Parts: sequence; structure tokens; C-alpha cells
Amino acid sequence: MTLDQLIPHDEALQEDLKDPEFRARWESTALARWLAIEVAHYRAEHELSQRALADQLGVHQSDVARMEMGEHTPTLDRLIRVAGGLGIELMIDIHPQGREAKLPRRKSSARRSSFAAGGCEVVVAIA
Repeated sequence: MTLDQLIPHDEALQEDLKDPEFRARWESTALARWLAIEVAHYRAEHELSQRALADQLGVHQSDVARMEMGEHTPTLDRLIRVAGGLGIELMIDIHPQGREAKLPRRKSSARRSSFAAGGCEVVVAIA
């Protein structure tokens, strides 16, 4: 197989999302995948080992490893611990898909991600 025969990730994902079982699992782990990316990004940016980040967060190294795997939806307590331990601001906006959010959004330089989950749009901002 040559490089030009490979299917781009977005195309492969769109095809997989046609399967209702896959879509349900994908949506149910969206917040977990987001946290995995943010934790890994923070560690790389600050040149920290998992153990060093765990110490900073007051958790076990295995907790950081599980967060970075992105397979388990974080609890509110976990998100609070991460935000406090990293000294970051975290906002989560959840509203029904297809409907404009009614609550005002802050205008800031926050990094935003959005994804669908359970018939809702979830917007996560971190600064």
C-alpha cells in the first residue's frame, strides 16, 4: 500500500460514525478523549513525567496514565482536581444539539473544543 492509497482520518471516522454502536461509544468517550489530549499536552509543554504531574495533582501516577488513555469519562471531582492542580480555568457548556446556547459565552483567548454527546453539543474551554 502506498501513502496516496491511505484513507484520511476524518474520512475513516465519518465512515465509522455511520455505525450506531460505534457512534454511541465515540460520543460517550468524547470528554475523556478531550481530557486525555489536554493532560498529555500540558505534560509535554511543561516537560513533566506522569509521576511529576501526578504529584502536582495529588493523585497516583496510574491516575494520570488512565486520564491519558481517554477511555473513562472524568467525574466532576476529577475535572476540579485537574483544573486546580494545573492552575487553569475550565468551562463546560452543554446544550441540546441544533439549538443555540442561551447562556452568554465569555470572550477570551481560551482554547475551545466542541463535540456531540447524548444528543447535546458540549463545548469545553480551557485557559
